[in-house]
Amino acid sequence: MGAIRRHPVLSIIGFLAVVLLLVVVATFVAVWRAAHSEYDGRPSPVFAGRLEHAQLLYDQHRAPIVMVLGGGQPGDVTTEAEAGRDYLVQQGLPPDAVVAEPVGHSTLESLRAAASYMRDHGLRSAFLVSDPWHNLRVRRMASDLGIEGFVSATWHSAARSEQTRFEGYVRETFAYLYYRVFGR
Repeated sequence: MGAIRRHPVLSIIGFLAVVLLLVVVATFVAVWRAAHSEYDGRPSPVFAGRLEHAQLLYDQHRAPIVMVLGGGQPGDVTTEAEAGRDYLVQQGLPPDAVVAEPVGHSTLESLRAAASYMRDHGLRSAFLVSDPWHNLRVRRMASDLGIEGFVSATWHSAARSEQTRFEGYVRETFAYLYYRVFGR
């Protein structure tokens, strides 16, 4: 601590590094919420794209069930998981083939709920549907929770341009590093 007091430049650099980390984490949370939000009980276009990708895996007989994850936010009509389940059933999936786990406000919280459900039902592996840049972190989190995860990136990403894709990769780089250091 004495070295920092004697070197104000180190204090400034340390402060700026903490501020930068907080900005990156806050941005990631905001982007995640935007990509996973539901509008008055209906999935957002990005969330609907992920649901359709999961439905494709089911229709191709690659997955016997589809599990939709995510809790609700204050003011939501329903949870993300329930909105996703309703959407998939409306799209023709059998109700008994869609499981809603309405838990979690982050990827890690939702994956913890999925891991618990999977353990209780003797399931060991799963396709993990998300944006391409999210694959490494979601697979690592799933593995850390005992899930053999196979990532399957959706083509309906929140990123519509090279700039937003690049921002997604940069943001996810920091999110992955944060998880590896602090996330368990």
